[in-house]
Order: sequence, then C-alpha cells, then structure tokens
Amino acid sequence: MNDDAIVVEGLEKSYGSVHALCGVDFAARSGSVLGLLGPNGAGKTTAVRILATLLQPDGGSARIAGLDVVRDAAALRAKIGLAGQYAAVDENLTGFENLEMVGQLYHLSRHDAKKRAQELLERFDLTDAAKRPAKTYSGGMRRRLDLAAALVFSPPVLFLDEPTTGLDPRSRLAMWETIEDQTEAGTTVLLTTQYLDEADRLADHIVVIDHGSVIAEGTSDELKDEIGGERVEVQLGQPSDGERAVAALAEMCQADERPTLHDHTVSVPVHRRSGVIAEAVRRLDAVDVYVEDISLRRPTLDDVFMALTGHTAEEEEAEEPRREEVAA
Repeated sequence: MNDDAIVVEGLEKSYGSVHALCGVDFAARSGSVLGLLGPNGAGKTTAVRILATLLQPDGGSARIAGLDVVRDAAALRAKIGLAGQYAAVDENLTGFENLEMVGQLYHLSRHDAKKRAQELLERFDLTDAAKRPAKTYSGGMRRRLDLAAALVFSPPVLFLDEPTTGLDPRSRLAMWETIEDQTEAGTTVLLTTQYLDEADRLADHIVVIDHGSVIAEGTSDELKDEIGGERVEVQLGQPSDGERAVAALAEMCQADERPTLHDHTVSVPVHRRSGVIAEAVRRLDAVDVYVEDISLRRPTLDDVFMALTGHTAEEEEAEEPRREEVAA
C-alpha cells in the first residue's frame, strides 16, 4: 500500500514562453512535512496552486490523498487546507466571525465551529481583537487570521505557501508549533518557505526547485552532507601564519581534500566529529601557530541553497507571472 499523501509526477506548467514547471516529480508521506524550497520565480507557488486545484497543469499528474487534482478536484477541495502568501479574509467580518464561517463551510456544527474559532484565536494571539472587523487589523494580524482559517478544519493535507512571511518572531514560533501539532495528529503538510531555519526545523524531507526543475532533494542532513559535512574553522591570531596552518592541518583531510585559507581563517573539511578540535589545536601548537578562535561548523541550509542555486534564498528573481487562473 502506497503511504504517500502527495504524489507529483512530471508536472508541467507554462505561462506563454515562461516555463514555470518543467516535469517536476516529488512525493510526501502521510503525516510528514515536505519542504519545497527555491528562489522567487522557481515554480513553488505554481506547484501549490496546481495541487490546491486552483490552476490546471499543462502536463503530468498529481494525486493528493489518492485523488487526482484535475479529475477529482471538487472532492479534493474537501480534504485540503490552504494558506497562501497573502491574507484572504473577509474584511467586514470580525476575526471570530471569519473563523466561525470557515468552520461552517467545512460542515462543523455551530458549537464546534465556535469552539475551534476560539481555540485558534488564542493560539495566534488574536483574542483581544476577536470582535473587531478584520479591516481594522494590521497586516501581521490579518496574516495570522488567514493562517488560523486554514487550520479551522483539520484537513488530511495542508498547503502552506510561505506561511510566516511578515510575522513577528512570537507569531512565527506559534505557527511552527501549530504545524508540529498538525503533523502529530496525522496531517501531511507541504510547506514553501524562504526561511531556511524554518525548513530545517519542520521539514522531514526537502525538495529544492530552481527554474521550474527539481535540482536536489533529501533530508536536511543529507543535503548538508552533499556539500561537505563538518568543517573545523580556525581564526588565526597572526595572518602571516596562514600557510603554516594549512600545511599543519592538511593531514586531517581525506586525500582529495585540502584546507582553505580566506583572510586569516583556515577551513578544514573533516569527516568525523569526535576529537577533531583537540587534534587541530595540537597540530597548530606543534608549529607555533597562535589560534584566536576555533570551532566545528556544520553547513546550514543557507549554505546548501547557495551551493545549489548560486545565491541566498532571500535574493529576488523575476516573479512567476501572476495570473488568477482557476481550474475549470
């Protein structure tokens, strides 16, 4: 039995001459968080819109909870939740009324809809504003209300397209905890984000896309290992000691690797963690190299992203064409 809640095979989408998705494949197991990473314009939002039945693909297929996103679109909408990059709330309703309305649209009883609305208002620190019209909310408050609305009904599959953009640290942490609660309850989450610490904490599996194609995938640890694993970084007290330090530390590397020197910092690729700092200090002390600071550093997802795409996650590229195309 296939335990994948999301299965994407050869997904394609173009906007005129712009190829937003070029045969994308990925899958997410039930009850897991799949992190979809990529620079702006890479195709992330297009993929989410297709999976949420808001946009039809030009080619390939996608199944969510066993349902085809094109053939079974109407039935699928009852099984998914979606929070996009921009808040989609009724400004004339209060915060409480917005959430209560969503609950009733998902066929919760009036009692359960009210109870769930209150729970989410408390979770997202909106209780004091519950009786105010949403049009009086700040941008961050509207964002939190939109995220709460996506969680009123606990769907089998939840799509979160850059859900914490614009949130303050406290609200961001509350969102992380909510996502973790949802997955513990069995919900499958597809998360797009440019905050790589967010993907590092939440994602069980990560897919990196760029220019409409998957360029890497794996767990956070697997992706970090692909670009070199741990490194001992030595900040030298005397920049003139650089070449001697490199020579002294070279034997700590494998045959095809060598320490690198940048300014007055030596970086040494290592493949074991136990005792490497002590060994580096001994080797440098033996050749009278003064050490200002030394640390063991593991690559971050920012390093992975830079190595794969050539720039940081926050750098802007041309956005995907913004078309309000809805699946027929």
